[in-house]
Amino acid sequence: MTQLRRRAVSPRVQWQLEQQGLHPLLARIYAARGIVARSELDYEFQSLLPPARLTHAAEAAVLLADAIAEQRKIVIVADYDCDGATACALGIRTLRSFGATVDYLVPNRFTSGYGLSPDVVELAAQKRPELIVTVDNGIASVEGVARARQLGIATLITDHHLPGDELPAADCIVNPNLPGCDFPSKCLAGVGVMFYVMLALRAELRVRNWFAGSGRGEPRLATLLDLVALGTVADVVRLDHNNRVLVSQGLRRIRQGQLNPGMQALFRAAGRNPAQASSFDLGFTIGPRLNAAGRLTDMSLGIECLLADDEGRAMNLAQQLDALNRERREIESGMQEQAQCQLANLALDGDNAAAVSLFDADWHQGVIGIVAARIKERLHRPVFAFARSEGGEIKGSGRSIPGLHLRDALDLLSRRAPGMLLRFGGHAMAAGVTLCESDFPRFRELFAQVADELLAPADRTRTLETDGGLEAAYCSIATARMLEAEVWGQGFPAPVFQDEFIVESQRILKDKHLKLRLRKDAQVVDAIQFHFPEAPGNRIRAAYRLAINDFNGVQTPQLLIEHIETRSP
Repeated sequence: MTQLRRRAVSPRVQWQLEQQGLHPLLARIYAARGIVARSELDYEFQSLLPPARLTHAAEAAVLLADAIAEQRKIVIVADYDCDGATACALGIRTLRSFGATVDYLVPNRFTSGYGLSPDVVELAAQKRPELIVTVDNGIASVEGVARARQLGIATLITDHHLPGDELPAADCIVNPNLPGCDFPSKCLAGVGVMFYVMLALRAELRVRNWFAGSGRGEPRLATLLDLVALGTVADVVRLDHNNRVLVSQGLRRIRQGQLNPGMQALFRAAGRNPAQASSFDLGFTIGPRLNAAGRLTDMSLGIECLLADDEGRAMNLAQQLDALNRERREIESGMQEQAQCQLANLALDGDNAAAVSLFDADWHQGVIGIVAARIKERLHRPVFAFARSEGGEIKGSGRSIPGLHLRDALDLLSRRAPGMLLRFGGHAMAAGVTLCESDFPRFRELFAQVADELLAPADRTRTLETDGGLEAAYCSIATARMLEAEVWGQGFPAPVFQDEFIVESQRILKDKHLKLRLRKDAQVVDAIQFHFPEAPGNRIRAAYRLAINDFNGVQTPQLLIEHIETRSP
């Protein structure tokens, strides 16, 4: 069951925003998201929080500057998702422009696992580094950092994940979620943390007169904001003001055509126009193509695409990523069908009422996270999907709903069943876990019990927040473009409207999409609902987003339906 709830709007705040020059519709939307002054929508680069406020960023800058000055080799160890890939590419591009000797290593999801493990340190050691820098990982790599220390390799951890009870004994750790760190933007993505470290490094090199002394021009880090925007949106971190500045600046450069060749090639491969780029493009079009490499093969392919300066090479790599993404979709489709068969055999009551755990020995490790997300959306329950690993182990990827902090739930479960969780980590809404295959039934039961305890009854009903009705005058291409130009994302959601309509016609496209023609008073508009559950009646209440349908070069307004309720005649 889904409940529609209109976001509360203060008429006084809305009026104030209008008086400050905001479009009336935007004033209403922003007031509903807690914006009280137009200054909160100032996304100029100068609005960024200064790097000096990020704990240990200055120390990291000194460590890196010393390595550059002494020509010590640096190896970046990245994560295998879009955030890790963009953070790695940003680090490589920036450090090389500063004169560093730098290489990278990205662990293979299937053989090396996540983070700076001792095995990954051994792989990195083959490149003979004197400094290992992690991006988007490392905060839990206690054993890996210890192994690097044994080998005489210094370590710099840059991460944004929540730390555990024990921190690794690294030479320096930069993470806005470190205990005692008072950096206001706790939601930086991994690429955001690395960008801040590079800003601090540039400031340190300025103090050392490095650029003038070495004859190098000072690099403009703003040229890398397209990477920062992509990684930030794709990692689904909360878009607080600081993150919105980063994303807005990156989108601005993309729309102006000032994007790196790899990004340009990814837009072309996806059939998207960078001049009209939106947060949606980054999160649902470009990001998945990069992630496909880490899910199915090796994220080095994605990183190389982002590092490519030759347009031809960039396009070739982008096309390979596009092909991998199509393959990923096919694999996902089959796994979704198998998951539905399992769900049909599960009684979604009793012990399984609050959470669902699924496992199939033939599932692909790289796609289980997407399966968990899809099932979570369908059932509005926390979901873990598991695939077989090696040595009798299985790996699970989980997605949660508001009201259940997934990592905290796993931590509680680990205390109740010591030794069952071999490894785990993550965020409030997404987490990963490894356990013995023989322990899966026990995990399924205990996870459901923990979720049942932590989830309040109200949390178990899906609530879709809307921005109320959309006036007929605003149902236009101009309004759709205005909304697309704004920065939306996690914690700062894109507008969703709700209205009642008469269904004038409906038909099924490709056996799974519902195409509608709707009338509200004297206005008639086209609408579409993807993967619709059932055909509606003649009168409906719908929650929708306003979009543009481009068909044969003709653009018209279109409603993207997110929820339909049949109303009484």
